[in-house]
Amino acid sequence: MRLVRLILIIILFVDVNLFAFGKINSERFLNGAIVTAIKGENNYIWISTYGSGIFRYSKRDGSWFNFSTKKGNSENDYFYSLAVSNRYLWAGTVDGLYTYDFRTKHWTIRKFALGGMMGNWIRTLLYDPSQNVLWIGRFENLTKLDVKKRKYTDHVLTRNMDTKTNDIKTIALDGDSLIWFGTEGGVFKFNKKFSINNNKAWGFISNHNGGFLDEGKDVSVTGILFDRKYIWFGTDEFITQQDPTFNVGGLYKFNRRHTWIRFSKKNGLPANGIYCMARTGNQIWVSTYSFDSKNKQQYGKGIVLINRLNGNIRRIDLDQINIKSSNITAMYFDGENMWLGTDDGLTKIVLENPLAVWGGKK
Repeated sequence: MRLVRLILIIILFVDVNLFAFGKINSERFLNGAIVTAIKGENNYIWISTYGSGIFRYSKRDGSWFNFSTKKGNSENDYFYSLAVSNRYLWAGTVDGLYTYDFRTKHWTIRKFALGGMMGNWIRTLLYDPSQNVLWIGRFENLTKLDVKKRKYTDHVLTRNMDTKTNDIKTIALDGDSLIWFGTEGGVFKFNKKFSINNNKAWGFISNHNGGFLDEGKDVSVTGILFDRKYIWFGTDEFITQQDPTFNVGGLYKFNRRHTWIRFSKKNGLPANGIYCMARTGNQIWVSTYSFDSKNKQQYGKGIVLINRLNGNIRRIDLDQINIKSSNITAMYFDGENMWLGTDDGLTKIVLENPLAVWGGKK
């Protein structure tokens, strides 16, 4: 037992390169599909796409199932987000929330009056099984669905008359009691112990009240990831020649009190825009992009691994993992495999040891 513990300690604190001397085991699926979200549920992996519907992959037998107009079992193929429980599949579109009941095998559509047309753009979804609640992040406004009661309640998060703080981009569960909501104007912290209408339940952090190193004109949060002691925030890069500091981008490491560290091109990232993040052991996987201020376009710049203990950054060679696009738009780690969604399909990477450091470009 002492030997086993010693080996585990070495794995946890030393960079182990298991992939430098052999071919990496990866598989490509859904060629040509634009992947928007990846979620796990029991023995399935769920993938939403923009244009090809929703796919379900069985980890038991490797079989696939597809909801799409082509298959005749869906009225929509264009999805931005998804969430799954043991009873329902929820999928977000630009035209409302689609819900599939596994028992009745029937789809329903929910549209939202508050927020106008843009209020029906469902950008992110999070299911909280502890409360049987679905959180619906919309382009305008936040909605809470009590799944058992089938009751929807809308909430306006706008702070300081800044409408961008009400544009929800990402939602993440933090332990048993906290939920974080990333917006185009900062991030909200909600304590589930209080009523949603209780002001004590809410905290707000932006680059105008001491957060994010006070950098940029605004901060748009694209991803939230939790460490043992830290929170990692991915942010958008959106700059123009007229306004070069609008959204400066970068990856921020926050100690939950007052200390912030920023990772950017200045200290090792290939670009300042962050698409998404995932964690395997001591490694933070970060998908990056750059924003061309002249053409006003995003250009994917691939993936890096950041050692959460020492901050060491390593670039992954996309050719090594058989990914054809540098636009990695979704990530999900299922405990054994890392799933990477791009604008040109899906890749599954088998991680024999998820605590290992990838032997890609430094």
